Amino acid sequence: MIRTGAPADHVGYFHEAVCYGSDDELLAVVLPFLTGGADAGEPTVVALGPEKADLVRRALPRSAAVTFLGGDSLYARPASVIRGYRELFARYVVGGAGQIRVVGEIPRPSLGATWNWWARYEAAINQAYDDFPLWSLCAYDTRVCPSWVLADVARTHPRTLHADGRHEPSATYAAPAAFLSAWPPVADDPLQSLPPLATLVDPTAALARHTVRLVDPGLPADEVEDLVIAVSEVVTNALRHGRPPVRVRYWSGADRIVVAVTDSGPGPADPFAGLLPARDAVRGGLGLWITHQSCNHVTFSLGPEGFTLRLTGGNPL
Repeated sequence: MIRTGAPADHVGYFHEAVCYGSDDELLAVVLPFLTGGADAGEPTVVALGPEKADLVRRALPRSAAVTFLGGDSLYARPASVIRGYRELFARYVVGGAGQIRVVGEIPRPSLGATWNWWARYEAAINQAYDDFPLWSLCAYDTRVCPSWVLADVARTHPRTLHADGRHEPSATYAAPAAFLSAWPPVADDPLQSLPPLATLVDPTAALARHTVRLVDPGLPADEVEDLVIAVSEVVTNALRHGRPPVRVRYWSGADRIVVAVTDSGPGPADPFAGLLPARDAVRGGLGLWITHQSCNHVTFSLGPEGFTLRLTGGNPL
């Protein structure tokens, strides 16, 4: 397969960050990237939010063969993004693509309290997309990104593309497995400052599911059912693969339900658990992958009481 541009001699995924401080800086990087792909006949994709997508669309030549995807709707849940992109890239490769170009941007609301699982996404795709001749630019607006988000961007992207055209290796890049194997403390949801509405110890999956419905504040039925599935999978995994006791705590507010499942073990052995389908589904990784598809926010953390997996249904904070 013939590749063009910076990845010309590269095999697999060429993953770059674009940290921009103005719309002009974004266009200075993105336009040559997109027109270069279109001119070479490469599948060329834009997955930005509506405002940035419109900016790019207006700046592109009308003749440029570029596909626009709904960025905000696409980037809903990390595991779903990975699954969807892999299916898209596979179709392009079957169609004869020698290189695929994508520029995308995680929606601004995800750069706050839910950033932790998007940081895990950025790390995991270094492996998840390495089967494909992909060149992607992940755009981050330094005007709105917190410093700790930008620090994670540098750790999860092997290189950065600058407005002047420089491709610079990241000095702090961490191998995906190393980044994902760390279970740093995760800030509590504000609801967790209150006593839990229910606490179960070593419950059956059926009881854990039923309790979600008991604490439901009136969320849309599909969101409650998605959380029910996630809680069932996580509790089943904890009982089978964790260390007892398994403690399940529930909180709810006007717009969300939070469930924390804690066991005394060290957490999943597979650093990609949840984001990629498990190679060995017997060991529980498939359940975590299903959970990441059906839940609005999932966090992992390791602390004095053991490993905690927190699930949020509704609007995560």
